Amino acid sequence: MTSKYGPWGVVAGGSDGVGVAFARGMAMRGINVVLVARRAAVLEASAEEIRARYGVDVRTVPLDLSAPGAISELERATQDLEVGLFVYNAGADDNSAAFLDKDLGTHLGMVRRNCVSVLESAYLFGAPMVARGRGAVVLVTSGAAWAGGAGLATYGATKAFDLILAESLWAEWHTSGVDVLGLVLRATDTPSLRRVLDAKGGSYGALADPGDVAEEALDHLADGPTWICGGGNPTGGSPFGALSRRDAVLAMSRGASASSKDGVKR
Repeated sequence: MTSKYGPWGVVAGGSDGVGVAFARGMAMRGINVVLVARRAAVLEASAEEIRARYGVDVRTVPLDLSAPGAISELERATQDLEVGLFVYNAGADDNSAAFLDKDLGTHLGMVRRNCVSVLESAYLFGAPMVARGRGAVVLVTSGAAWAGGAGLATYGATKAFDLILAESLWAEWHTSGVDVLGLVLRATDTPSLRRVLDAKGGSYGALADPGDVAEEALDHLADGPTWICGGGNPTGGSPFGALSRRDAVLAMSRGASASSKDGVKR
């Protein structure tokens, strides 16, 4: 994998859950890793574990990915590295609520983290990959991207942005030697989700394993533009199939309402 993509990988949103699973998967394949997230102490703990277990170099960059200038700061912190694999994994929403029940700042912060920072990352880290003729970008999105739904307005819209961006970049870059994958996740067993479920008293239900998610994605980097994790047809289209847009929105709203009662974000 290092010969195909390069010696370093970056995981934005790499402190725990799916992000740290990606980092472990890269390290197991011999790739050095840069971990990016807000919580410095958690980042350092994950970095120490990966160094000790896999013997690779690990760099940590504590950043709030919703802050203006965060990706420019990340670029400066990694300018001495050849980054050949970039995973943007940040962007969950642990609090489903009606659009007007959240303050405007919360919505705008999510747009910066899930759209603006994703686009900046693809531009700043993708350009050198295209110039070298090798590399890979993974944009982690969600089943909420398939259609609008009550309680999902901003979250679903940002995840749809990520999905379309990934598919478009794949169309532009795959002939240049750069793989792009829009990774669509279902509900996954992460510490943040468990905190939400425990706080709301919801049941865990059937959750995907973060390690399985990361391994599936890393094994299929070249199978873009879209990979639906845990699906019977991972390269297929929307699960809403031939439903009209209106019926898809109503179905998504029913699903979001049921998930909200359990504290689960899909």
